[in-house]
Amino acid sequence: MTLQYGAQLSLGQVAPDFEAETTDGPIRFSDWAKDSWVVFFSHPKDFTPVCTTELGEAARLKPEFDKRGVKVIGLSVDPLDRHDAWAEDIRQTQGTALNFPMIADPSKHVSQLYGMIHPEADPSITVRTVYVLDPNRKVRLTLTYPPSTGRNFHEVLRVIDSLQLTDKHKVATPVNWQPGERAIIVPSLSDEEAAKRFPQGWKADRPYLRWVELSE
Repeated sequence: MTLQYGAQLSLGQVAPDFEAETTDGPIRFSDWAKDSWVVFFSHPKDFTPVCTTELGEAARLKPEFDKRGVKVIGLSVDPLDRHDAWAEDIRQTQGTALNFPMIADPSKHVSQLYGMIHPEADPSITVRTVYVLDPNRKVRLTLTYPPSTGRNFHEVLRVIDSLQLTDKHKVATPVNWQPGERAIIVPSLSDEEAAKRFPQGWKADRPYLRWVELSE
């Protein structure tokens, strides 16, 4: 599957497979991802200041991703030898060495496959996308940032926490939700079904707005 140039993947769509060279060696994406959640994020090119800070932060947060069963992979449109040199800059300036693979995409094949390039702008500037994929390689989150704004990986972790919680329980998470806070029973679940699923009970502000405390 190849998207129309500049068209992003949609939520619920199965992310396309590909082969690529990375800083950890050649991969087939489906084999590398296996049954894990994946954060796949892209960069315009190597040696850019905002992306340098982002890669350092993603590397620092690797234990948090590991706890959630999430693999992280990055992409830049520069070749592999520049990735290696950039990785050393990241280690020196951010205090954390890269600990996940970076795809080298000089042909922009993967960038175009995933709709990471806007058709009416410089492709080396607009590759600024985040995808969260579930273990079935379905797209569960898409984020597109402007070049001047660094990504918030704590928000990415928060969304993953919400997705993993809501996949397990028949709930949704409200505005500004954080792990450990109460959730909302989904409207498709009747009171009778909810009573079986949530024996601890719930608080109903409205028939459609039912708050439940979860132990996890």
